[in-house]
This record gives sequence, C-alpha cells and structure tokens, in this order.
Amino acid sequence: MSELLIPLDKYLAAGLHIGTQQKTKDMERYIYRVRADGLYVLDVRKTNDRIVAAGKFLAKYEPEDILVVSTRQYGQAPVKKFGQITGAKTIPGRFIPGTLTNPNYAKFIEPKVLVVTDPRSDSQAIIEARQIGIPVVALCDTENLLGNVDIVVPVNNKGRKAIALVYWLLARQTLRGRGILKEDEDLETPATDFELKM
Repeated sequence: MSELLIPLDKYLAAGLHIGTQQKTKDMERYIYRVRADGLYVLDVRKTNDRIVAAGKFLAKYEPEDILVVSTRQYGQAPVKKFGQITGAKTIPGRFIPGTLTNPNYAKFIEPKVLVVTDPRSDSQAIIEARQIGIPVVALCDTENLLGNVDIVVPVNNKGRKAIALVYWLLARQTLRGRGILKEDEDLETPATDFELKM
C-alpha cells in the first residue's frame, strides 16, 4: 500500500468512496463494506493506489497521445481541466462514433491511450479503443463491468466532487511522473477548479 496522496478526510469529504446499491463481481475486490442503507463503499486505500498506478502509466505517454472522454455532465469540466493542465486531448460531451476508427471523419484522432469517466456512458469510446488496440484507463463505480478496462480506478464516478478530485489527483500524479512537478509538489490549480460550476 502506498501512502495516501491526500489526507483521508479529503477523500471522504468528496464522497470518492460512495458507490451504488449495485455491485459487479469485477468490482468486488475494491469494495470495503456495505452501508446500512445498502450502498456499497469503496476502499479508499485501493482507490488511492490505483490513482498512483494510473498516473505513472499516463506519464509514460506523450500528452497529445492521451484522450480523455466524459459523456457524463459532471465529468465534462474535470476532463477539460485535466486536458488544459496535462496537455491531453479531451472530448467532454458526446463522443461521436468513428472518432477513433473512421479516418474520413473530420475530427478523427489516433490516441495511444484512452481515459474514460464511466465505462457505461463512455462505452462507444471503449468499443473503438478495443478495435484499434489501445489501453483503457477507467473510473469505475461499484456497478461497472471491467471486461474492456485495462486500468481500473475504483471511484464514485457519479459525484461532482468525487470526479473533480480524482481528475485533479490524476493530473498531479501524471505531471509528477513526467518530472514536471516534484514528488511533493502540488498543482497550482486547486481541486475545486476541476468541479462543474453549478
């Protein structure tokens, strides 16, 4: 287990660990317990370690070779911010079929790695990533299936604050992995700037 990237109470305050009332076999190993109200709770330490692993993995790629998508409304602002800070390409909003597979499409792109906010709502992007054989990093909640996911970040992928915090941490870890930030250095942008403004 690596050290926590931020104090535990910050993880908990963002609701990063609050899952859904459904769980899949795939996600069982990331679940810490079930609450009295039937919600599954994710293991924050495992989430933390997966953010560290995903950051190291993304740091190996050139920024323009990373594509981050979020069809979900709460993921769009964090994804845009992640792109601004790390240089990754982003598609906040609707993912047009053929973006990764149809060279005749005006906005066709050829990333080397895909990051998705929710494997269910971003399924089209994952299907295309599979067709062209690139790895997929995904923020996965307790009810997600991991069949086409290479690197899982177990997290509440429905919560506005949780998604913002995880993209902020991923951006920070990616830049640390590239040597742009020192190991103990923080982003100048606070995590709250990643949130969708209501």
